[in-house]
Amino acid sequence: MRSLKASDVMWNHIEPIRCGTPLTRVVKTLLANHVTGLPVVDAHRRVLGFVSEQDCIHALLVRGYHGEGEPNVDDVMNKDPVTISPELGLVDLAQNLGHGKPKVYPVVDHGRLVGIVTRNGILAELARAGFGIELPKHVSAE
Repeated sequence: MRSLKASDVMWNHIEPIRCGTPLTRVVKTLLANHVTGLPVVDAHRRVLGFVSEQDCIHALLVRGYHGEGEPNVDDVMNKDPVTISPELGLVDLAQNLGHGKPKVYPVVDHGRLVGIVTRNGILAELARAGFGIELPKHVSAE
């Protein structure tokens, strides 16, 4: 298996969440793209935070119980996200995955978001490259 990097499996076709986005739009974006979370960026694609399904679930429950107005992503995002370099070795990244660790990693190059790496993408690429497992048509490392 050749030396795989984060850039080999990152997705760059999903638009990140912009700061100030209403939570209902965040939820629709997560569901439509089948991801468990996405980076939150400013107009220059600098990563300001990360919003997960769990963040949204909690905020929606609180909103439903208290009947408060609609929150936006800035109210619920993690403001200290874990980011990775596109040059990070995939084996190193895979070895650091574990319970309580992110399932989606924003990939940042020169201070700007260039993509995301998901656990699913890592699994698909390792299965294909290392073990010659033919993946179902709906599964892709990209």
